[in-house]
Amino acid sequence: MKTAARIALVYALVSGLATVANIGTQALCMWAYSGVYAVGLSVLTGTATGFPIKYVLEKKHVFGFKADNLGHDTRLFLLYGFMGVFTTAIFWGIEFAFQYFFGTDAMRYLGGIIGLTLGSFIKYHLDKRFVFKQELV
Repeated sequence: MKTAARIALVYALVSGLATVANIGTQALCMWAYSGVYAVGLSVLTGTATGFPIKYVLEKKHVFGFKADNLGHDTRLFLLYGFMGVFTTAIFWGIEFAFQYFFGTDAMRYLGGIIGLTLGSFIKYHLDKRFVFKQELV
């Protein structure tokens, strides 16, 4: 049985890793392309990088969930993604607000980190209740 403190620690580590992957990908994208769509493209690419990392690690190490088969795992992934739409909107809203108000990459990344942290907190509770719920037999 996992204690609440252990779950919180593992979840924080997984979220931190996904955040580093997300923000790192954003920085790499900004370095590679500085055109008119650079910010939007970097945020989208960062999200696409962090999302599957978070799903795989949370499923195994936070929730200890094992899908029955590939179809079950696919349905879980889609439900996980659906739950992420709301929290991604929070993350993007805060990140783009920091970009708008401060106008620098560093502040946009800070907004992204704040948004990811808040979104992760909310997403944990959504995932625990709706995605990785253990069926009682």
